[in-house]
Amino acid sequence: MNDVNLLEIARRFEHKQATSAVELSTSSAPLADGWMAFGGVGSYINKSCGYGFERDVTGAELDALVDFFASRGVEPKAELSPFAPQSLLKGLADRGFVLREFETVLYRPLPAGEDLSKLAQGTPAGLRIERVDPSDDAAVRRFVEVAGSGFVPEGEQMPEVFWEMGLKAARKPNSDSYMAWIDGMPAGAGGCEVSDGLTSLFGTSVLPAFRRRGVQQALIAARLQRGREKGSDLAAIMSSPGIPTERNAMRLGFQMAYSRAVLVKPGAGLVPSP
Repeated sequence: MNDVNLLEIARRFEHKQATSAVELSTSSAPLADGWMAFGGVGSYINKSCGYGFERDVTGAELDALVDFFASRGVEPKAELSPFAPQSLLKGLADRGFVLREFETVLYRPLPAGEDLSKLAQGTPAGLRIERVDPSDDAAVRRFVEVAGSGFVPEGEQMPEVFWEMGLKAARKPNSDSYMAWIDGMPAGAGGCEVSDGLTSLFGTSVLPAFRRRGVQQALIAARLQRGREKGSDLAAIMSSPGIPTERNAMRLGFQMAYSRAVLVKPGAGLVPSP
């Protein structure tokens, strides 16, 4: 990919974000050229995304976006790429949406012939990366527990809705889940999803006792190899700005594609979503 088309990367990644959320949702609805998804109060898939590329979003559709989430008791949420038209931003602002946070989208081409096994250097002795058998319930639950551990405060239990979504995601036909082991002890975990030539990496956590030892880089490398095995020409990963995930991805050849904005409409009685 010598001539990088960031608009096309955004189109592919945002479409994948939308369709993945729909697949995990308990209810969903189309929104212009994208989707809205709901997975329960407190679910990380409560979002709308993937729209603003092919056509303008009408005022009636934005009103439907507000109603879709508010009627379910959660804050309406819009996740947008920087290619969103100004009319869409104005329409959301007019309805009371405010900026909550930014997310970084990183990309990496997966050229044929590259030796991806050499990406992760300096990994600790005794490290083993293992793909999880989705039919092994105990293994899947262990994966979800480890992968989700980094998304809740240390020492706290994962909310039930996180368990439900995690188990569902790990069993999706186009997903692969990986566990990292060091000397027989669970050290970290991460998932990936491959479709339409794009490998999306997500849900990576390393347990505190094993951090700063190259575990996350090894998990990234394993998933990149899996993506290319499945025919991907591109990999992408989303991260909060400046955290270890972003730095580790860049060490393995990822580059910044764009920052995406997360907008929400707060309201009395509406529960924020992660």
